[in-house]
Amino acid sequence: MFSFKKSSVPVAAALLLALTLPAAAQEPVKEPVKEAAKEAAKDQGKDPLKEAAELAKEQQLREQSQQSQHPANIAVLRVNGSVITKLDMDRALKVMLAQSQVKQPLAPEAQKEAEAAVLDQLTSVELLYQEAKKLEIPDLDKQIADKVSVNRAKFKTDQEFIEALKSVDMTMQDMKDFTRKDIVINNFIEQQFTAKAAATDAEARKFYEDNKDAYFKQPEAVRASHILVGADAKATPEERKRAKERAEALLKRVKAGEDFAAVAKAESSCPSASQGGDLGAFGRGEMVPAFEKAAFALKTGEVSGVVESEFGYHIIKVTDKQEAGAEKFENVKDKIADFLKKQKVQQEVSSLVEQLKKTAKIEKN
Repeated sequence: MFSFKKSSVPVAAALLLALTLPAAAQEPVKEPVKEAAKEAAKDQGKDPLKEAAELAKEQQLREQSQQSQHPANIAVLRVNGSVITKLDMDRALKVMLAQSQVKQPLAPEAQKEAEAAVLDQLTSVELLYQEAKKLEIPDLDKQIADKVSVNRAKFKTDQEFIEALKSVDMTMQDMKDFTRKDIVINNFIEQQFTAKAAATDAEARKFYEDNKDAYFKQPEAVRASHILVGADAKATPEERKRAKERAEALLKRVKAGEDFAAVAKAESSCPSASQGGDLGAFGRGEMVPAFEKAAFALKTGEVSGVVESEFGYHIIKVTDKQEAGAEKFENVKDKIADFLKKQKVQQEVSSLVEQLKKTAKIEKN
């Protein structure tokens, strides 16, 4: 199946997305923002976002004097006058190392390299944001409030929301600032690059031909259903004999014309019985050898004899077969075109950032 491991999100936007507030133990938000906010405030008669902001403000006031002198707030970089602090760097580094599943602590040399990479990313974000701010967004404040409200509505209480913010070293104001940057940059990328990006059929076809083996190979596979009469390794010889006889009796019923799925639902001891015995599609090496050998030997629509495995006795019906080969171009053309468009956008954004760096005033402390 066609998929790409590498992210096609522009690097600066990707970092902002990585710094989004993490979810706590929660139920998924199913309603629009206003409804979600109402639900969170039910029986309280209060605006949950306002309550969270007030709670955060109280916390921030208590810590304000200490924070102003805290080493984490020392400027490590200035980008056209905008300050990037050690806290910004540490927070981004934590996120990026977690995403990369890198073990910590890092060796001193590796730590320096990682910090340099993070500062380069933060510089890119700041330069892109400064450029993106030139495009006016009439309802920006409303978009920010709505997006923050969605994050707040994921949590049962204001305190949980504040604790989640603290877990990623963020205040409520940080949350709003990151949300503002995310919206402004995404709006800029959409208008300046995404809306104009296109991939031709010829480009998609060339990508397909160049990467057929890497991305589009389909292994041989079958889709099968089965009826299982269980008899595991603990079963006595007599129990296994009775299980086999029962399986043979069920096979006769199927051969006589009874609906396979109905028999599976009524008689199979496998959890797949609730789906009429359907096991879905599988390739070689995914099932126990005896089952696999029998399934791949059948034609579509054909039913096996009684097949013995360590789980008991199976009656197998193959419902579909997929021969080994490449997916057809027509089936993946749209996905390829979408990928190529995103790739072009990423290249355009990266090129713009490099141009901005050449004229920017970047000062390291």
